[in-house]
Amino acid sequence: MNYVLYAVPFFFLLIGLELLADRWRGMRTYRLADALNSLSAGVLSQATGVLTKVVGLLTYAFAWEHLALFELAEGSLWVWLFAFVFYDFCYYWNHRLGHERNVLWAAHAVHHQSEDYNLSTALRQTSTGFIFGWIFYLPMALVGVPPLVFLTVAALNLLYQFWVHTRHIPKLGWFEWLFITPSNHRVHHAQNPIYMDRNYGGVFIVWDRIFGTFQEELDEEPVVFGVTVPLASWNPLWANLQVYAGLWSDAKRSNSWWDRLRIWFMPTGWRPADVAARYPQAKADLSHFRKFEVPLGRGAQVYALLQFICYLLAGVWLLTQGDSLAISGVLLACLWMTLGLCSIGLWLENRRHAWRLECLRLASNLPAFWLAGELGMLALDGTAWAWLIAYSLLSLMGIWLARGSATPALTPPV
Repeated sequence: MNYVLYAVPFFFLLIGLELLADRWRGMRTYRLADALNSLSAGVLSQATGVLTKVVGLLTYAFAWEHLALFELAEGSLWVWLFAFVFYDFCYYWNHRLGHERNVLWAAHAVHHQSEDYNLSTALRQTSTGFIFGWIFYLPMALVGVPPLVFLTVAALNLLYQFWVHTRHIPKLGWFEWLFITPSNHRVHHAQNPIYMDRNYGGVFIVWDRIFGTFQEELDEEPVVFGVTVPLASWNPLWANLQVYAGLWSDAKRSNSWWDRLRIWFMPTGWRPADVAARYPQAKADLSHFRKFEVPLGRGAQVYALLQFICYLLAGVWLLTQGDSLAISGVLLACLWMTLGLCSIGLWLENRRHAWRLECLRLASNLPAFWLAGELGMLALDGTAWAWLIAYSLLSLMGIWLARGSATPALTPPV
């Protein structure tokens, strides 16, 4: 069962309630472009996950079937409780090393790039974490935790983490000592030096207390959210590739072959000495921190929101149908969604030629949907083609109207 799929309506219901809480309390925790960038990264992660989840599933199932030391019954309550706690322990080390090693940080960084902190940030997930993430959960297979139990507790762990991504809930007393809460997870998303690389647990904060990585949220040190090397983009594909690109660039520039190899596995932020000397990176000054923002007219923002909703619905459809589709069909869907979400991101950045890319995206829908029909993914009759053409024409009208909009942006720089 895909628990995340069934949780999607509740995610957006709670996001709506948080927006109401913002209004009631006079707070401003959302910016449209930032929230759409987070949600686009989440949609892209779930879409590509239909293809990449097989890596973790096959390796886990193989290890459980051939290497398990014990035979644990999936019908036993204590097995489920043990697995739930053990998963969080493994998650702690996956998460911690995801902050402490360059190549692992490259995958995880996308979750931290938002300079806002709200429930949409929780859905900002990586599309490349599958490369190494499966390694950290093999101990569960080795002790005999059945795959069904593993998949279920993994989903529950992920779902728990959704609610802690909010600024509206204060410290929760004794609960802070045992569990991850909004307060101690706000610390985790901070770029303040005192807060960085702390509070790694998914459900339980006890691992951080045991292994010395706990940090309390301090009243005298307001949290500044984001990463020390800003993303400065609303493109979800670049969000996933930014750190990899930086590591690759440093590796190419280095004169040492040894440094070119080890840069990937060195502590986060490590750079070859010769590269650091020739291409120094300025340190962020949090006392003058300004969030990344691009002024955009109201009409252009509404256009981006409506287009994103179309891709969100397509993502939900892909999650419901993914297991029944051929690999070629899933790959086509992922490529189509990547192009669309990137185009929306560039539109939000108010790039000079973004409208041309939008026109190209709309034009590509026709051959993409035709190919989807040929692959048996969609049943396209005359009515379906009429709807697609109507959507394309309305979108073109939206582009024309939005380009002429002079309305001040809904989200001015702060």
